Amino acid sequence: MLIPIGHDSMSARRWPVVTFGLILVNFVVFLGTHWVMEKQDSQLWEVRDHILILAARNPSLLLSANAREYVDWVESHFPDDWAELQNPNAEIVDSWDAQIRQINDPVALQAEMDSLEDKYSQLMDISITQRYGFVPAHATLMACLTSTFLHGGWWHLIGNMWFLWLAGFVLEDTWGRPLYLLIYLTAGVLACHVDAASDPRSIVPSIGASGAVAGLMGAFLVRFPKMKIRMIWFFDLGILPLYRFWMPSYCLLPVWALRELAYGTGPRDGIGHWAHVGGFLLGAGAALVVRHSDYQRETDKAIEQKITWTAESEIIQASSLMDKGKVDEAASVLNQYLAANPESIEARNLLRAVYWRASKVPDYREATGKLCELHLKAHEWEAAWQDYQNLLTVGGNGLPPSAWFDFCRMLEARHDSERAMREYENLAAIHPSERQRLLALLGAARICLNRLNRPQDALRFYEAAAASALRHLDLERDIQSGIREAKIAIAQGEGPPAGVTSG
Repeated sequence: MLIPIGHDSMSARRWPVVTFGLILVNFVVFLGTHWVMEKQDSQLWEVRDHILILAARNPSLLLSANAREYVDWVESHFPDDWAELQNPNAEIVDSWDAQIRQINDPVALQAEMDSLEDKYSQLMDISITQRYGFVPAHATLMACLTSTFLHGGWWHLIGNMWFLWLAGFVLEDTWGRPLYLLIYLTAGVLACHVDAASDPRSIVPSIGASGAVAGLMGAFLVRFPKMKIRMIWFFDLGILPLYRFWMPSYCLLPVWALRELAYGTGPRDGIGHWAHVGGFLLGAGAALVVRHSDYQRETDKAIEQKITWTAESEIIQASSLMDKGKVDEAASVLNQYLAANPESIEARNLLRAVYWRASKVPDYREATGKLCELHLKAHEWEAAWQDYQNLLTVGGNGLPPSAWFDFCRMLEARHDSERAMREYENLAAIHPSERQRLLALLGAARICLNRLNRPQDALRFYEAAAASALRHLDLERDIQSGIREAKIAIAQGEGPPAGVTSG
């Protein structure tokens, strides 16, 4: 299972209030309707099943217009199922089915059908799914909009909202709020009509924001074709990821769209694949129109005038150059700016994105390491951790000694003892001639002795510090004290053998 978890432009010039608003509205609507919809749909499907059974076995019964529409739709779309329903020896479905088989009086059967139709009409009138979902056979513009904010379950909602967030906030920042919202809603409407075109007689309502979100994905592809998307691959039945990797959007998104097209031409599986295709094409087309107009430039100017905090002109210039594919010029502008403003996280982050866009992996590694240092200095631990993971992903072998030591202390303070110990050990191995080597050995020894219950490993680290050629008179007392404590712990049998972690 492949899931996108981010991309290399996870920042915006101002708060994405429309994206936040759309996500909030979807969650509020879901919490207000989901359990009611589940109950209503369960009752409705039970009545529909009974109408089908009764109509299939008694073709002479009179049906109302609503019931006849449903029966004809099932008969035309699922002939095998319809034939099975007509079989008098078919397996009994429920207690109602068992009772109705005992009735042979046409009048009584008609009365039962009339009763079912009354229940059917009442349930259809109050059903949220039927009233606000999009039904191709009874399409309305209002249903195209309202269906976009209904979802059938938690995973349906969370999946759509996650993709809305990943593609939406950066498009909102790029296009501006009015156009972004207009294209989102228009994609949702068009997606419904494309889905309806694949089966105009369908009376099954479709719900969900996936058509509108697919529009954002199509726009994302056109607007940011080379942007790297970070993917995570899970085993289908597992809970731990196999590995993470990056893919440019021009590789990932077309494959997704073609897959939806292939599924759409196959047997219907209850998923609106044609809605996804329609929304995707609308979003891509809209992005092409915007790109070849003056709207983008005017929007950028208006946003820069409205935001309360204004980025430095060099950063704005570099961002514009990167969008135009002039990565070398963008890097030059940013490096000149950083020479005078070395503490700028914003500039360093943009420079890293520029290097990635230019496929300059060594420069990307260097920029990522420096960005991690800045985040550590600013006590932004989560950002520093993400920087470090990115650094390792592209083949980095650690940070400068001082920053690496601070990183290890951060892990230790967050009680990530095993990882902190390993990072202390790596630091000592990578920088054998630095003062931080001694401090790292003592840090690893301290964790092994006091937190991981591994005194033999602690002794190994303490003895390595004692044997170091680096001057350590000021640390000698701590080293010798640690050696004694580790030996006592080993003698008392308090720890497992070296290299074994207690569970």
